[in-house]
Amino acid sequence: MNGILVFAEQRDGQLKSYALEAISEGRRLADASGSNLSVCLIGSGVDSLTTHVAAYGADTIYTADDSGLETYSPGGYAKLLTDTVELTSAGIILLSSSAMGRELGALLAAKIGASLLSDIIEATWDSDHLVVKRPVYAGKAFLKLAVKSASVVATLRPNVFNAEEKSGAGSEQSLAVALDDSDKKVLVTDTALKSSSRPELTEASVIVSGGRGMGGPENYNIIETLADTFGAAVGASRAAVDAGWRPHADQVGQTGKTVSPNLYIACGISGAIQHLAGMSSSKCIVAINSDPEAPIFKIANYGIVADLFDVVPALNDAAKELLT
Repeated sequence: MNGILVFAEQRDGQLKSYALEAISEGRRLADASGSNLSVCLIGSGVDSLTTHVAAYGADTIYTADDSGLETYSPGGYAKLLTDTVELTSAGIILLSSSAMGRELGALLAAKIGASLLSDIIEATWDSDHLVVKRPVYAGKAFLKLAVKSASVVATLRPNVFNAEEKSGAGSEQSLAVALDDSDKKVLVTDTALKSSSRPELTEASVIVSGGRGMGGPENYNIIETLADTFGAAVGASRAAVDAGWRPHADQVGQTGKTVSPNLYIACGISGAIQHLAGMSSSKCIVAINSDPEAPIFKIANYGIVADLFDVVPALNDAAKELLT
């Protein structure tokens, strides 16, 4: 075993919460296998993040800090991460199963000839090899895989693994940044960010989602109010997005975002298998639907068979009383 390498994702000089989860899981696996944990940071101003990374157990931190890396470049980041793999001779490379992590993981696996395992929800060490668990068939079943290849790239589902502080040696090494146009391949000409006071959907610990049962976009204010009371993100089913009621960025499901919050409140969502694939790993699911036969009740921890327009405002009032 030649060690474990984690790519720690950041935006605007801030580590993503799921990056800390990946580092912690890398530390746990490194301890179980008696190997070293290396962490790779790529971007502009990332040198300032090394102390934070070390607090989660990194033995060695490799940084590629350059103003030209401020904007994510799939080819450029993959080249630098490949260089880090060669420096560390890591046999296991962990990334978060975010949009960036999934793209970067696939590129890296192709470059280094490694196996690729995506959307991992559990990882254990068995003697001399890694065993991972991942959902298949839109979350209807789980697959356990024993990893026997020399190197493997794995992406970890956000909000599934615990982020725990554990001091590491935290020695720092700078990576030489020498990228040409053939490395970058894709040129980003503009970036449009949606500003919101609510947390990002894939990082939120609480999500309130609405589906076709909301009746129209004008009614989403009641779940937005509940979301604001909880400090939650707002999600939507594909039916709501396809109807034009919510932007695609809010979509939870197989063709949207995969989320694993502590609490998922589904309002007027029947629970098609495609939606369940994106949220079934939530730690607690509350379903509100007037149809007692709605499939979502089969996986819900708590189900309320009633009109959501009566339940959600009452739930908001109760939440306000408890939280204030």
